[in-house]
Amino acid sequence: MWSEDARAHGRVPVRVVLRGEPDGWHCVVADQAGSEQRIPLGESGVRWQTGGRRDEEPPWWRRRLAEIAESLRERVATMLTDRCFELFGCEADIAWFGVDEPILWEGLVTLREPDPARFPGGASPFVVTLAPGRGVLLPGADVLFETLAADAWTALEAVSRSCRTPLPRRSFLCGSADHRSVRVGRGSLAVSTDRRPDGTERVGMVFGERPLGWGGNPGLRLRLDGIDLLDEPAEDVVRLLGELGHEVVGHGRLRRLPALGLTLYGREGRSPDDDGRFAGASLAPPDARGLHRA
Repeated sequence: MWSEDARAHGRVPVRVVLRGEPDGWHCVVADQAGSEQRIPLGESGVRWQTGGRRDEEPPWWRRRLAEIAESLRERVATMLTDRCFELFGCEADIAWFGVDEPILWEGLVTLREPDPARFPGGASPFVVTLAPGRGVLLPGADVLFETLAADAWTALEAVSRSCRTPLPRRSFLCGSADHRSVRVGRGSLAVSTDRRPDGTERVGMVFGERPLGWGGNPGLRLRLDGIDLLDEPAEDVVRLLGELGHEVVGHGRLRRLPALGLTLYGREGRSPDDDGRFAGASLAPPDARGLHRA
């Protein structure tokens, strides 16, 4: 998105359009000089089709398009603010409004001072301490494997208030009674629950992940025995855990520590931007089977 020439001429973005078409989605970024750049975003087209035929749209199709558009608005906003920071040393906020919902959106861009978390020591991270066999310790709350589902959801809501992010979102996870996640910076913290033999619903797994690049504010850190699992290079994390006496079993992009109930997740596929760090980690009771997210 833009070249160094944009910085030389001070051509900052002022408007962005997100559009879904039959062959996929794209956005157009316009700068203050009137220049525009079209950026393909992929995703499926907006026209409902089955087997090469055009049938009547099912009732859920428009809702699915709205979900795709929401995800792409977030992706475009992240892409735009990161590029503005690289070129101009500032953040870019987008105020979106629907033109033809859910497939056409326009956003006005406002620049602001860079986020303090962009700089070392500029903001405190959100530290999640993993306690194998017990659960996780959050700032101001604990989410343990004996925690009732209702109390776990209350803890996630407190995280959203603390991090000033949207309320936890529920989604389906095979094998779990319920699964909800909350944003922490650009990462996410998720809790899955299981139905126990006594009929109660309690925490069965906690999962945290963070995307490539800047982790947002606050940055999510998953810490075990003083090791920042998502911040250190993956090879160093595995070596340090081994030196502490933990058995580490490799399986594809996964590294499992069966005695702890810990699974570390490498990034899917190969990317030139891969920083060599783990993308996420999950913690379940050590004797759990099939509860780790794959």
